Amino acid sequence: MIELKRILLVEDSPNDVELTIEALAEHNLANDVAVVKDGEEALDYLYCQGQYTERVAGNPAVILLDLKLPKVNGLEILRRVRSDDNLRLIPVVVLTSSQEESDRVESYRLGVNAYVVKPIDFHKFVDAVKVLGIFWAVINEPPPGSIKKEL
Repeated sequence: MIELKRILLVEDSPNDVELTIEALAEHNLANDVAVVKDGEEALDYLYCQGQYTERVAGNPAVILLDLKLPKVNGLEILRRVRSDDNLRLIPVVVLTSSQEESDRVESYRLGVNAYVVKPIDFHKFVDAVKVLGIFWAVINEPPPGSIKKEL
């Protein structure tokens, strides 16, 4: 049996959150999708602080990260994740509407695993999320120790 892993979705658009969760659920690609709506909340989640001090322990299998976020932007989150020994091995996929070359270049410079521009078409968006979910939450084999087991 395939073990489904947790996904952290960092997204401030309620519509994109709903579409992403529906796409993942429709294809049974995650047993848990944690959703945070801004960069500060994402950091609280990752560091088990603030409202997340009592969340189930363990790193997500993948972070789906929007770049244009309130409070702390996606590039800063990526920078912090990659500079932290306990988080750096978590795959991070930028899932954004930004087609700016500078955002793409900086994301890769900071160590993003993939950069996906959100398709505007509903069906293409769902297909893109499905492919991301299948690869990162099911197929991909992370490095040993990168996903801390839940307690």
